Amino acid sequence: MKNEKDLQFETKVVHSSYNSNKHGECLTPPIYQTSTFTFPSMEQGAKRFSQEQGGYVYSRLENPTVAILEDRIAQLEEAEAGLAFSSGMAAVSAALMEVTKTNDHILCSKGVYGCTFGLLQWLKDKHNIQSTFADLGSEEEIKRNIQTNTTCVYIETPINPTMQVIDIPLVTSIAKEKGIKVIVDNTFSTPYLQKPLKLGCDLVVHSATKYIGGHGDVIAGVMAGNADMIDNIKKTVRKDFGGVLSPFDAWLLIRGVKTLAVRMDRHCENAEKIAAQLKKHPNVKAVYYPGDKEHAQSSLVKKQMRRGGGVLSFELNGSYEDAVHVVNQLQLIPIAVSLGDAETLIQHPASMTHAVIPPEQRVKMGITNELLRLSVGLEAWEDIWQDLEQALNTLSS
Repeated sequence: MKNEKDLQFETKVVHSSYNSNKHGECLTPPIYQTSTFTFPSMEQGAKRFSQEQGGYVYSRLENPTVAILEDRIAQLEEAEAGLAFSSGMAAVSAALMEVTKTNDHILCSKGVYGCTFGLLQWLKDKHNIQSTFADLGSEEEIKRNIQTNTTCVYIETPINPTMQVIDIPLVTSIAKEKGIKVIVDNTFSTPYLQKPLKLGCDLVVHSATKYIGGHGDVIAGVMAGNADMIDNIKKTVRKDFGGVLSPFDAWLLIRGVKTLAVRMDRHCENAEKIAAQLKKHPNVKAVYYPGDKEHAQSSLVKKQMRRGGGVLSFELNGSYEDAVHVVNQLQLIPIAVSLGDAETLIQHPASMTHAVIPPEQRVKMGITNELLRLSVGLEAWEDIWQDLEQALNTLSS
């Protein structure tokens, strides 16, 4: 068989980083459901603790099932190393702790996930680590917002939930000139649609709860980057703060990621069709979807993404009360705040995922009271649209 690095993505998600000969000939990676590991002798135990000798010690440090997942994520992101966490926010927290210290500054994309915003506020309150939210759409804007103590540029792309796309090569080229690390939240795109490390970023993070797991049954986070940074985070932040992933949850992700390419293709196909239908409905004021050919940044999307992804947002011609009404009229689509599941999910960012952000800041981010976010699932797109259409039509009655 050719080198794993030379395999196509669709093959890597199934085969990479696992040799059944090393795991009792099991076709499916086994769950090493153990908290600790035994040592052949006291001397060898001491050598493992001092890292003179390889081997497992304690599952908060390393676990064979988790290691398979971490290596596979690294392969998919074309990174030197990967790391798994107990949640997406544990991964985000670890990444920011690695690249900042008290009195530093973080430059952020105009919008971020609500809990990421909350973390940034906590870092400000506890450690005087300031954050600036900027458009980052031009070289001038990026340079204008970099400060002498900026140590990190943190971006989501596409941004949750406005679906604005950030030019990763532009950001990373400017950051590298100044020795600033770039972290990209790649949750919405997955490594199937976008590879930030190949575009110059230093660390990529995911809420693996979403598309990597894909089935709404696990909470997890993953990270990928160069070996030195990943190793340092592993030995310090993750070890001592303890945001480790359980072997069973790692096994669920290994299982889920095998179908990532197939699922993402279907998510994208459905999202493209739903976006097109929403644009034609009289009760919809605007649709925000990177896969739309009329998206304001369609040329950038083509440059750094394979396709537009499975999430879109749309604004109603109406009020907050109209948004509440439409959502409550849905019969097939559940109201839930996650994304990337087999089921299509809808939520209201201003009152749910981004409620922690002050109203004036939400408006600056483009999150209005009429904005709804739709994670388009794997159902027949016609059934998804029929449910949306009947709910939207009730505004006219």
